[in-house]
Amino acid sequence: MAKTLDDIFNDDEFGLLKPHEKASNTKTDEDRLIDSFEEINSFFERNSREPEKDSMSEYNLMAKLKGFRADEEKKKLLKPFDRFNLLGHVEIEKKTFSDILNDDEEGLLNTNGDISIFEFKHTPRPDKRAETDFIAQRQPIPEKDFIKYDLMFQQVHRDLKNGKRRTKKFDKLENNLQPDNFYLLDGLLLYLESAEVQQELRGVNTGGRVQLDGRTVTIFENGTKSNLLFRSLGKALQKDGRLITKPTDSYLTEFSENSNFLAEEDIQSGWVYILKSKSTNYQIAQLKDLYKIGFSISNIGERIKNASKEATYLFSDVELIATYRCYNLNTHGFENLIHRFFGATCLDIDIYDTENRRITPREWFIVPLEVINEAIELLISGEIVNYRYDTNDQKIIFK
Repeated sequence: MAKTLDDIFNDDEFGLLKPHEKASNTKTDEDRLIDSFEEINSFFERNSREPEKDSMSEYNLMAKLKGFRADEEKKKLLKPFDRFNLLGHVEIEKKTFSDILNDDEEGLLNTNGDISIFEFKHTPRPDKRAETDFIAQRQPIPEKDFIKYDLMFQQVHRDLKNGKRRTKKFDKLENNLQPDNFYLLDGLLLYLESAEVQQELRGVNTGGRVQLDGRTVTIFENGTKSNLLFRSLGKALQKDGRLITKPTDSYLTEFSENSNFLAEEDIQSGWVYILKSKSTNYQIAQLKDLYKIGFSISNIGERIKNASKEATYLFSDVELIATYRCYNLNTHGFENLIHRFFGATCLDIDIYDTENRRITPREWFIVPLEVINEAIELLISGEIVNYRYDTNDQKIIFK
């Protein structure tokens, strides 16, 4: 007997013939409000300032921000997305555990019914399981203890707003994750108070590499703290975080800003160069990583041809290791920065000229060549103001 169309639809055991409603792409008013505020967040992140009246698009963002600040309900809704504290302090009602239980209109939290799903029949009881590694949890900080951290977070927000601090991409985990620094994770500021790290041998899958790991004390601006593993925190920041630079004074900020770009009208200042001494003086020859870092506006070959007669070259011939062409470089600023950056490694030696006058050269540093090259790249780009040289590990790390 031939099946009718109704027979076929009625025999649809698995519901394959039932139409499926498409998910709606229509945004709610709340979604549009959040998207609008995210535009303001993005503007602040790019420009390190609030929108002003400079252009029509900027004026529109400024007007939106003003409207948000004037509406308490919108402020409460948007505060969780306020990465740069643009809305200021917002008083948000905090529900107690009792409030949650009393608000259970549907009886979802009622335990008088069937609770058999919580009875484990085929898995070992918790007390029979082997002890597992401790998993870090965020714990609330008593209000009286959090006050000092809250003041620090407020200052960081002010520094970001007035340009004294910036957000940067987080990479090089072991270099850039340092105690006493601030970071941004999922839009929330955190302060790495301490990190008890040590070298640990990883498993076979990692090739038996030795890496740093250990527990941290991490403070979050929402009044909680955690003892996340060092590498777990670092990986989270690499995925969804940013590092916050140290505050810079006006001179260093200007140096950084003037070094970040090159225009047609910019003028070549000269060359940063690296030299190695050919001195036969035992005190100098025995030093493995001794290099002179200098700046010249004239031909470097001409500059060093009489090196053996000049105190600044240790009265010996030198080998030219590398040169970097620079634009708009303030010579005085370069000398100050390089001396401050490698100051702890500066050669401390007295030499005497032909008239037995004592001379103390100050442009020679005992630093591995690859580190010097990295420092000069950071200096030319202006990024050097956010880093320091670790003399113990002989590497450049984030401040």
